[in-house]
Amino acid sequence: MAATMRGGNVALAIIFLCFTCSNNVFLLRSSSASSPIDDFLRCLSGKIPAEQVFTQSSSGFMAELTSSVQNPRFVTNATVRPACIVAASDASHVQAAVRCGRRSGVRLRVRSGGHDYEGLSYRAVRAETFAVLDLAGLRAVRVRAGDATAWVDSGATLGELYYAVGTANPGFAFPGGACSTVGVGGYLSGGGIGLMMRKFGIGADNVLDAMIVNADGELLDRGRMGEDLFWAIRGGGGESFGVVVSWRLKLSMVPPTVAVFTIAKTAGDGGGGDAAALLAKWETLILQPFLPDLTIRVVLQGRTALFQCLYLGGGGCARLAATMHAYFPELGMTASDCHDLTWLRAMAFISLGAADAAPEGMLRRTNNLGTYVKSKSDYVRRPMGAAAWSALFSDHLASNNAGVLILEPHGGVVGAVIPDMATPYPHRAGVLYNIQYGVFWWGDAEGESSAAARRWLDALYAAMEAAVSGNPREAFVNYRDLDIGENAVVGGVTEYESARSWGERYFMGNFRRLAAVKGRVDPGDYFRNEQSIPPLLQPY
Repeated sequence: MAATMRGGNVALAIIFLCFTCSNNVFLLRSSSASSPIDDFLRCLSGKIPAEQVFTQSSSGFMAELTSSVQNPRFVTNATVRPACIVAASDASHVQAAVRCGRRSGVRLRVRSGGHDYEGLSYRAVRAETFAVLDLAGLRAVRVRAGDATAWVDSGATLGELYYAVGTANPGFAFPGGACSTVGVGGYLSGGGIGLMMRKFGIGADNVLDAMIVNADGELLDRGRMGEDLFWAIRGGGGESFGVVVSWRLKLSMVPPTVAVFTIAKTAGDGGGGDAAALLAKWETLILQPFLPDLTIRVVLQGRTALFQCLYLGGGGCARLAATMHAYFPELGMTASDCHDLTWLRAMAFISLGAADAAPEGMLRRTNNLGTYVKSKSDYVRRPMGAAAWSALFSDHLASNNAGVLILEPHGGVVGAVIPDMATPYPHRAGVLYNIQYGVFWWGDAEGESSAAARRWLDALYAAMEAAVSGNPREAFVNYRDLDIGENAVVGGVTEYESARSWGERYFMGNFRRLAAVKGRVDPGDYFRNEQSIPPLLQPY
């Protein structure tokens, strides 16, 4: 008999998922030859309140720098930190920062206040002088009852977006991700996958308009930026084309109640309830084109597989139970596993892990300065089968309870209706699911714990190569991974060929078009980091 843990009894240790200067005066060097940062700060003076600009000598600098950091690997003494942080609270502040940065020769790294797996929105890999433009103060959500659209600022979190839509406009939803602390700007800039994409498409498919500050400091809407740039910002990766300050989103209607469940199973128990056999059946379920209302993501840790379901088809738990009985009876779902909830409360259940979780809990902004993590990603286009899953548990997962795999099913609308080139996100037709790999450690950012964690992750990633996509081995830009490549800068501009190693894995056939758009809107490559889109200065 398979050992089964259900709903609230599951206790998986998943951490993954989910300048003011003195006297408020900008401090400038007294020497006659001012530095680029001096010039930048002088330019900002009068355009942005002094208490919203933090230099390294400011008492609040570290608090501001770490306010949304989710991976303490990138806030050690060895980290290349920004010379200053600009905490924007208005679009005019973004414009001023871009114009002053261009004028003084100070590059900006832009963060929206959510997750950043490689920390490139607030640190550099190699020594350079830069400033961080933090958008966490731009977090308004403008939504009206009965209106199927909403405007949201880039600095809002998904939890803030869900709460605003669910309270002001019940009956409507936005297809976002499972973790409420993810920043909207980063989520949409990378495409945005989640539990509702099988029915409504990825987040970027549901963007109707946007306001972007370009490399000249101009504030442009969709009409003024043009369709090529509008295409590029909806999934082409953040910080390559400008600074998107707000997004107009399409909302979709959902039933008054939706159904959710969480069921955990154990590998190695034998019989039909064994986690490996259930994963093999789950893979075939994704292939069913007529079940877009049903999404079951899976989280693997140790010998446990946690099946987490969101059902949008109407009829609540009764309908979901019938659907599961017809298509996935092996999971053994019962009435006690299922919860009928409003969409807003369902998102709180998924994000916070409890059926009675208050939606207000999704408004909490948190950082993580105690647990180190490294992540990677893959896409699967053919079922692995029970034997492969069994080997994965026994050879890798069972030996490390600090390792996690998250499987996000595709298919439905995102895979069968919307073409690969509709947005820069290309992982659509033929994709069964995305895999997010994560490994955690404690103690020091580097050292034996780090080395052991990385060895485990690298061995797992190598072992998965035969089972996942190839030529290229696809990866998800929102799970950014510097292991797959970094840009080379030649003559002050990112070299196109150097970026192909990672760019074609994130964007496949859309990468060249993204580079061509970059070449038109930012030919001088002002907006750049170690994995930013390079400018291609020739027709694509």
